[in-house]
Parts: sequence; C-alpha cells; structure tokens
Amino acid sequence: MSIDAKIVRLRTELKQYSSLAVAFSGGADSTLLLAVAHDVLSTGQSLAAITAVSPIHPPQDLQDAVDFTRKRGIRHVMLHPGEMQMPEFTANTPNRCYICKKIGFSLIRDAAQDLGILHPVHGANMDDCKDFRPGMRAAEELGFAAPFIAAGLTKSDVREISMRMGLATWDKPSSGCLATRIPYERPITEKKLDMIYRAEKALSEYGFKGVRVRHYDALAKIELSDDDFEKILPSPVRAAIFEKFRQIGFLFVSIDIEPYRTGRMNRSLTPDR
Repeated sequence: MSIDAKIVRLRTELKQYSSLAVAFSGGADSTLLLAVAHDVLSTGQSLAAITAVSPIHPPQDLQDAVDFTRKRGIRHVMLHPGEMQMPEFTANTPNRCYICKKIGFSLIRDAAQDLGILHPVHGANMDDCKDFRPGMRAAEELGFAAPFIAAGLTKSDVREISMRMGLATWDKPSSGCLATRIPYERPITEKKLDMIYRAEKALSEYGFKGVRVRHYDALAKIELSDDDFEKILPSPVRAAIFEKFRQIGFLFVSIDIEPYRTGRMNRSLTPDR
C-alpha cells in the first residue's frame, strides 16, 4: 500500500471518533497522531492530549509535548502515575512495561472520561508488533485504539508523513522509556534513570543520534548507530566522553561493537519468563 493510501486510511480512521484522547509523550509517533487528529476532527469533536509525567521519561520529551500543544492550542492534561513508588514496577521484571502501561493508561483513560472523551488512542505502529511489547496488551485491555496499526503505518511511514506535514519530530531519535536501559531484574531507581538521561544527553551534545546508554551499575555500555560508530573512535572524543561519564557517576565505560537496535535487551528473555 502506498504512503498516500495509508494517510487516507489514517484520516478516515480518526474521523470516525466523536472524541479523542491521545496518549501524548512528545515523541515522533504520538506527535504525528495528535497532529493528524487535530487536523481532521471537526469543531464539534473533542480532543485532548494527555501526558504521563514520570522520571522514566526524558525531560526534553515533556518540554516538547508542552510546546507542541501550546503552539496549536490543544487541550493538554498532565498526570503523575507514580510507578516509581510501586515495588512491582521498580523490581524490573520482564513484565515491567505491562505494569507501567496498566498504571499510566488507566489514569489516562479515567482523565479522558472526566473530560467527557470516549475514545483513548496511542501511537503504536506496525513495527511495535514485531517485538516483545507487553505494554500493548495493557493498552488493549483498557480499550485504547491504535490508529497507526489500523492504517498499516510503520515507523518509517510515521517519519515520512511527519516530514510532509512539517513536524519537527520527523527525524527526532526514538528515546522511549529510560527504564529500558536497565537490564531486567536489576532494580530501577531514580538515580539510575538520571544517570542514563545525563549520559545520553552528553552524547547527543557531541553529535551522536539514536544512542543508548545501558546501566550496568558501575559500568555504562554505549550503543551507537552504524553511522556514528566511527565518530567515537578518535582518542580525544573517547577521553572527553569517559571524563563526562565519570562525573555522572560511572566508573567504567564500554562501547558495544554491535550497532544499536530496538529490543536488544529482550534477548535475555526465555519463553518461561
């Protein structure tokens, strides 16, 4: 199916709703979903963006979300799920994402209902169906629709359509939940999340995009894209990054020779887990 046909399907999918609440993180997926919803809904249809504010999300994403809704005059509600106070989440089991989404999406659904909005949606796309994403099960259980999946959009489609619409997020690197940088069964703490955010921010300031910093206690493991790998090899660059990471709190820093790919942390999972 062509990209133009997918755009038509997406717009048709969204027009069928009398009211919409978009789970809005400020990332590329949810920004496009909110932008198209804002474009296609008529004056009489209700729309709200609802954002879960938490230490597990990069602060820049929250600022991007606030700026986007303010610029377009979209009603924006911010909630605090408080998953960091729940031992079942911070224990960091393979079911972590399900627990988190169950908490956050329950609050988003309830907030939408308080606003008189009947239909909550989220920005999952076709590529998300290829990986272990227990959070999608929570979304389904809570009645969240996934318009991108209904329209057959992949991540590359999201970026292409975003570029056509002039959205600044069209090439925004995926950031996702900071807790995904911590290997399963190692506790999630706010200190670890802050260290990860500061380390990834430092790398982005050196010009690295789509980077991940995995937190193995005293060790930080850097995962880079193929395009960025050569940039980190010169000694002055590595020395500067190591010094910055030491200031953040890591004692050791390694560079993964395998390029960054989404879902890599799920390799440790077995069917019984």
